[in-house]
Amino acid sequence: MEDKFDAIIIGSGQAGTPLARELANAGWKTMLIESTHIGGTCINEGCTPSKTMIASGRVAHIISRANAYGVSVKVETIRMAQLVKRKDDLVNLFRDSSEKRLKSTKNLTLVFGLARFVSAYEIEITLANGRTRRIAGEYIFIDTGGRPAMAEFEGADKIKVLNSTSIMDLRVVPRHLVIVGAGYVGLEFGQLFAHLGAKVTLLEPGPAFLKHEDRDVADEVKKVLEKEGLKFKLNTKITSASKAGTNIKLKLHSNERAALISCSHVLLATGRLPNTNTLRLDLAGVALDDRGYIKVNDRLETNVRNIYALGDVKGGPAFTHIGYDDYRLVRDNLLHHGNRTIAGRPLPYVVFIDPELGRIGLTETEAKSKGLTYRVATLPMNHVARALEIGETEGLMKVLVDDNDLIIGAAIFGVEGGEMMSMLSIAMMGKVPVKAMKDAIFAHPTLAESFNNLFARL
Repeated sequence: MEDKFDAIIIGSGQAGTPLARELANAGWKTMLIESTHIGGTCINEGCTPSKTMIASGRVAHIISRANAYGVSVKVETIRMAQLVKRKDDLVNLFRDSSEKRLKSTKNLTLVFGLARFVSAYEIEITLANGRTRRIAGEYIFIDTGGRPAMAEFEGADKIKVLNSTSIMDLRVVPRHLVIVGAGYVGLEFGQLFAHLGAKVTLLEPGPAFLKHEDRDVADEVKKVLEKEGLKFKLNTKITSASKAGTNIKLKLHSNERAALISCSHVLLATGRLPNTNTLRLDLAGVALDDRGYIKVNDRLETNVRNIYALGDVKGGPAFTHIGYDDYRLVRDNLLHHGNRTIAGRPLPYVVFIDPELGRIGLTETEAKSKGLTYRVATLPMNHVARALEIGETEGLMKVLVDDNDLIIGAAIFGVEGGEMMSMLSIAMMGKVPVKAMKDAIFAHPTLAESFNNLFARL
């Protein structure tokens, strides 16, 4: 016997959870299926836990700089168990409150189990007790997210290779942490554990550091992190690994030469895989790309009329705020007769290193490749009065402006870089001309008033 639903949502991430409640509140008979925990990657393994731990690392870093402020204090002990508990408590708070809201929503059935397609309209759920349940839905929405990639070098199975989830459960500070991948995730964890007292080495398989950023911005990030003791090896891969007592021995291939490095822990931070491998999408006829991500059009529709994919599982930018906007797009189109698409939507993001790197719009490299005419202005953070006052002078601000005197891109690498970038993001949404930013009255002394000087440099 099948239960029939208006909507079946597989996965309770930052797209699936609000969509389930919205459809149910609109009168749709809705089922939400989750295999493990409510909240998806963001709450359980991504934003919430990592940024909570990064905050602890920042406290340790500030204390280590106390003498520069005329304060005599030092970090005596890093209590990793307490640090991890603080992270877990916040994760559980967010997860439990979200689950309570779902369970109290009329017309919504929440089921924990593993979902697999039987056809384009039918889902089979394997429940925790081993029993199965078959349901049918007029619409099916897939929000199953992704998982960390596995290490593939020789000997990886002989050592414990950490990923972006398991590293947050360490109860000790690594003596020497080697991170494979110097992208955004690698940088955040690398600096976190450096702040907690670990020696950190990052191995980047490619030739460029932060290849998606402009060179002047990337070089400034690298300079700041190297100043804090992080070491970078570009064009470097692990060829094999082995245990040597309490140490891990890694054989490297670096710039056409063999090398050897010893460490205590290895973190793989080189990407993620889509959670499509258990869905049996072939039985529904849903098309995947060559990496296993679900193919969608600009309205997030798959090639099967009634099936949609939202969030990380469809590929593209893997950010929580993009997944949430996927939910709003589908909501507006299905419930409010909208015609929204993902074409041209802005992509703000923040790399939560210290200081933060906030980015919105085009990089200068992208503007050049598109043949655009633009002007550019930069301002070092050590020219910002407020940054000098609080002793946070690392980094720079950079903005691109087009022929219409409108902002087309910005990078803020500095104290509160994410919040500063968000101000420019609002200016871009409102098409605020740069003269207004240059002549605006901002409160003094604030970081925001530095926009006067930044735009004056155009």
